[in-house]
Amino acid sequence: MNRRGFLKHTSAAVGGIVTSATIGALTAHRAWANNRATHSVRAAETNMPYGELKRIRDQDGVEMLALPDGFQYVTFGKSGQVMSDGFVTPRNHDGMTCLPVSKDIVRLIRNHEIGKRPGNLKLGLTGPDVTRYDQKGAGGCVTLDFDIRRKQLVQDFISLNGTIVNCAGGLAYRDAGWLSCEEIVYGPERGYDKPHGFTFFVPKDADRPVQAAPITAMGRFKKEAAVADNTTGIVYQTEDDENESGFYRFVPNDPTDLMAGGTLQMLAVSNFPNYDTRYGQVVGAELRTEWVSIDNPNPETVSATTSCFAQGYGKGGARFRRLEGIHRGDASSMYFVSTNGGNARRGQLWQFSPDDMSRGALQLVYESPGSDVLDSPDNICVTPNGGILICEDDASHDGDTYSLVRGIPNVNRLIALGQDGIPSVFGVNIQNNTEFAGACFSPDGEILFVNVFGNKIPGSSMTCAIWGPWSNGPL
Repeated sequence: MNRRGFLKHTSAAVGGIVTSATIGALTAHRAWANNRATHSVRAAETNMPYGELKRIRDQDGVEMLALPDGFQYVTFGKSGQVMSDGFVTPRNHDGMTCLPVSKDIVRLIRNHEIGKRPGNLKLGLTGPDVTRYDQKGAGGCVTLDFDIRRKQLVQDFISLNGTIVNCAGGLAYRDAGWLSCEEIVYGPERGYDKPHGFTFFVPKDADRPVQAAPITAMGRFKKEAAVADNTTGIVYQTEDDENESGFYRFVPNDPTDLMAGGTLQMLAVSNFPNYDTRYGQVVGAELRTEWVSIDNPNPETVSATTSCFAQGYGKGGARFRRLEGIHRGDASSMYFVSTNGGNARRGQLWQFSPDDMSRGALQLVYESPGSDVLDSPDNICVTPNGGILICEDDASHDGDTYSLVRGIPNVNRLIALGQDGIPSVFGVNIQNNTEFAGACFSPDGEILFVNVFGNKIPGSSMTCAIWGPWSNGPL
């Protein structure tokens, strides 16, 4: 049975397939992590369930990616290209989602992590002034419709503008659209017209720029990702603020209207106030959890005493190190990563599973033993076969290389974590040393979409559509 048939037969979403597989793999992950002998140089490079990687050309004959033999890809939506709406494609492609439009068309909503310098719109996201949240903000979202049968772009246009540093995000309640998160809390004191550090909503059926409006009740902090539980409507959020990062949830008054307000809360480990998850953790060990409420989710000035983290930590909330991507599992479980948590400071993969509205369980699913295996996980994606695909953002800057990449240190890879508990390299960015981001699968499970973040050079940021013999490996 092909992937389309399997998904239709099970009547399950992608996230609904992974939980039992991931829990079942905890023993395998623990055994592999404890076997230090397997942590040889290039441990992940030598484990190749799909076969050896090769430098492969895109539809224009340019080598952008290294992938296993038998896989193909096209590149599109490159920075500097003119879009369907007449605006120039901005740089810094980051988080992304894929939603169905018709039998052959899917809709991608893509973040652009641009900002830090007020009013610098060079290769930034412009668009109509009337819909901009902040006239000096160059970040936001672009929507792209893609024909999965012809493997080509149909149209692309600005859908959110005037925000800054839109890093990751996630799907809204019942897949009504995309939640886009700002990863910076700058405001007028830094030269911007408006305060930043919020979540914004882009409806899936928006065919033009939406009026950008911050969902202030969801909190103001250095947000990485947010995704809604399709059953309860609770939105889980990650914070990327070095050692002062929390895991949050927003309990909305109305799951279909986040602007109607709600309660922001931070995760705490029961009976262990201010639990430190950064180091000394055991794969598979269950930590019982509860939630503490944030009294002021939208502080006018974010400081060491007023921040959402400071408020939650003051009530016993848990400390993480640089939380990044998050993805749904089934039964309301969530998977999220710490980009440089763990004893080796090279990354952790966590699972949170609620028991009810007030308590739950937190488990460490995987921890990287070193850069050669996994270096700085960022965006993640649960795959149709029950694996997890991890986008690296080589934040360690330790100069690591890869055999197929010429003259580029700090190489970034797509790492597959299968049910056997052993990580492997699925793809490598051979164009530049920027991160992979925004990994997501088409609804039929046949095409993987992923972004190359890029830099300020036109054409360096792009979206890739990858297809091939998925059944040969863990994805």
